[in-house]
Amino acid sequence: MTTAALGGFGALLHAEWTKFRTVRGWWVSCCAAVLLVCLVGLLATAAGNAAADGGSSLPVGPGGEAVNDDFSFVHQPLRGDGTLTVSVTALTGVIATDPGRTEPGLAPWAKAGIIVKDGLEQGSSYAAVMVTGSHGVRMQYDYTHDVAAPAGEVSARSPRWLRLRRAGDVLTGYRSADGRTWTEVGTARLAGLPDTAQVGLFVTSPAAERSTGTGAGFAPAVATGTFGQPALGGHWTPGGWRYRQVGEGAGVSGSYTQDTKGQATPSGTGFTVTGAGDIAPVVGGPAASGVRSIENFLVGAFAGLVVVVVVAAGYITAEYRRGLIGLTLAAGPRRGRVLVAKALVVGGVAFLAGTVAAAVMVPLGGRRSRAAGFPVLTVPAGTEVRVVVGTGLLLAAAAVLALGVGTVLRRGAVAITVVVVSMVLPYLLATASVLPDGAAEWLLRVTPAAGFAVQQSLVRYDQVVTVYAPSSGYFPLTPWAGFAVLCAYAAVAFGTGVVLLRRRDV
Repeated sequence: MTTAALGGFGALLHAEWTKFRTVRGWWVSCCAAVLLVCLVGLLATAAGNAAADGGSSLPVGPGGEAVNDDFSFVHQPLRGDGTLTVSVTALTGVIATDPGRTEPGLAPWAKAGIIVKDGLEQGSSYAAVMVTGSHGVRMQYDYTHDVAAPAGEVSARSPRWLRLRRAGDVLTGYRSADGRTWTEVGTARLAGLPDTAQVGLFVTSPAAERSTGTGAGFAPAVATGTFGQPALGGHWTPGGWRYRQVGEGAGVSGSYTQDTKGQATPSGTGFTVTGAGDIAPVVGGPAASGVRSIENFLVGAFAGLVVVVVVAAGYITAEYRRGLIGLTLAAGPRRGRVLVAKALVVGGVAFLAGTVAAAVMVPLGGRRSRAAGFPVLTVPAGTEVRVVVGTGLLLAAAAVLALGVGTVLRRGAVAITVVVVSMVLPYLLATASVLPDGAAEWLLRVTPAAGFAVQQSLVRYDQVVTVYAPSSGYFPLTPWAGFAVLCAYAAVAFGTGVVLLRRRDV
């Protein structure tokens, strides 16, 4: 593109910006969109029930995410390198059925095994190898990482031998069927692991999923692991084994438990350990009742989006209605560039409105919720930035979509209806539990409403059980994949608008 051409487009862009800012209703509406996002977000999070334990904060893991870190721990310090080997001869449990009543049962992700932990504080770095209720032998570390043992696991009723070896900041987990032939499960590198770490036997149990009359529910569960005699190797500090319940407030989120302190008793030369809770990232869903996420504070984005759509559609259709489109095209004979300039102006304003609203609501909603006793899911800084900027991109893409549809249809009311029905309505139906989960996920895959996924901060984890559905804050597509679906619709609408603007008489 020549310098003259660039200068010509710059003048066209300036003219479109001048046109936009001189229409009071448009820029006032964009300011109103910011206020609406904030107001609806504040109203939506004003009511509800605080977490059962009344806590207003959650432990934070090494990656910056909110975590559960509640378990029964028989431990002693290990200085430098060393190993711990033990057999798990039984893993049993009970599940609550009614208040004060239980029945035998084991949560699929109940865990019993060996753990090396940075310290006894919740959220500290760790690596563990374990037997689970229904998922075989696993190695997990730093809450979000989960590695399954190779195929060929022994029977659930047969002893499982576990070994965890430390070499510097590298932890390696092993399993065996007989205590003689060992198979590596996985390795983990825990950066910054101190010279002296806490090592020992642990048991924990998240809530067990069960069906209720209104859908999926979660029942408190407790697990009991029976361990053989631990075999130690390395520089162990004298003093013997000690018992500790890590996480006095077990069960504040997706893996809530019964009110239990846990216990450990000698069993021959080994131990019998009872515990509840979980060592895992916190997730959304029914089991996280009373816990809020960033998305809760941005629920008003749909209201701000509707205002932006009205402005963007009117930005082009008003010129058709008033007969001014001819003057606009006379000033910029290259019609495609006229529409590009309009898209940059209205899209830029929408992006600014969405980003400002999200940048205000995320910290404000968090402080307000914590002050009211609601724990808030902490997320890594990069995720928070993506959600804030993504809200701006969401509104910008919706504005370009409305501009394209308005150019094609030339009628403001019709264009606004088309965009709202295709984007906002599916989002509301899918997230408000109006539709079955399958239908809700389908809508959020194939309609422009998929773009709302860019606001999602919740992550799916195979090792954490919850209801991963739109009504719980989980979109079927990843954040950027969902946003790409919206961008595809906007590109098609905008491209069609450019073609028709070039061909049609005005």
